[in-house]
Amino acid sequence: MKKSILALVLVSVISLSFIFSACSAPNAQSSAPVESKPAEGRVVDVYNWGEYIEESIFDTFKEETGITVNYTTFATNEELYAKLKSGGAMYDVIIPSDYMISRMIEEDMLEKLDIKNIPNSANIDQRFTKTEYDPTHEYSIPYMWGTVGIVYNTTMVKEPVDSWQILFDKKYSGQILMFDNSRDAFGIALKLLGYSFNTTDKTQIDEAFSLLKQQKPLVQAYVMDQIFDKLSGGEAAMGPYYAGDAVTMIEENPDLNFVVPKEGANTFIDAMCIPKGATHKTEGEAFINFMCGDSAAVLNADSTGYSTPSKTALVLLDEEIRTNPIIYPPDDVLKKCETFINLPKEISDLYDNLWIKLKSE
Repeated sequence: MKKSILALVLVSVISLSFIFSACSAPNAQSSAPVESKPAEGRVVDVYNWGEYIEESIFDTFKEETGITVNYTTFATNEELYAKLKSGGAMYDVIIPSDYMISRMIEEDMLEKLDIKNIPNSANIDQRFTKTEYDPTHEYSIPYMWGTVGIVYNTTMVKEPVDSWQILFDKKYSGQILMFDNSRDAFGIALKLLGYSFNTTDKTQIDEAFSLLKQQKPLVQAYVMDQIFDKLSGGEAAMGPYYAGDAVTMIEENPDLNFVVPKEGANTFIDAMCIPKGATHKTEGEAFINFMCGDSAAVLNADSTGYSTPSKTALVLLDEEIRTNPIIYPPDDVLKKCETFINLPKEISDLYDNLWIKLKSE
């Protein structure tokens, strides 16, 4: 899902020094987990989206706790779900998106968090903790949030871009990238048709399938993280992608622009969870607590370009970041957006089966 964004090393070091100084103030909250002394030889296995973190944080975490981070990545929520469901690997901290968290709670795949071990969770803005996907706020702590829109190359696309319709325009045949997963791809088609991302109406889903079939000959590639490199490198004219990455893509290639289409788009929340039966639950909670601390949250948001759910970290970010409308969209944009929810199994299977059919035909 998310592509790594190069850290601004000098800025990060300066910011981190400032933040650690601030954290030493009498009323500052510590980013350190609830451990009186570091304990050597301990590990935490973290499974996250493609390089969706500032990895220098791992060294600081180990210095403070003695816990080593083993870090691996996935590309989609569905890949994460399949890996856990198969029992082929065990992790201590995972970072799924909203609707997948709801599904995992339903299927008893997550541990309840011991909040007393995560005191820095108090930093999280309440609008990100009172959610439909985890209504009791027992299984997840928000990590990052953001929107989805269209990233396009202004040297290749001269007309105004304000609608998902442009991803279905024949004149851009071979220059269009598309998400390689069922919920996101169907979501775009459904929004263009005026329907909800979360429809369970099979007639509407069939309409979206027909629209995606019409689009297929125009698509250069169905991809996820590769969208970052392809658009940054000028290999395609446009594609859907995440606002956080769009910021860095535009920095690397000023010919690029980002827009949330007028029909509406996805607002997502990714959150930190502990899978059922995790080997190192205490270490997992220590890691979650550390990531909620101001020093880690500021450095992570500054590095990745994604929107922090921490109210205390937000005010410490540079004004240029806090006021960037791509990272922190105004209310009139957010009102057009919709969050994915977990769907009944029959409907989820329908989306998945139609997606397989679309790509195989």
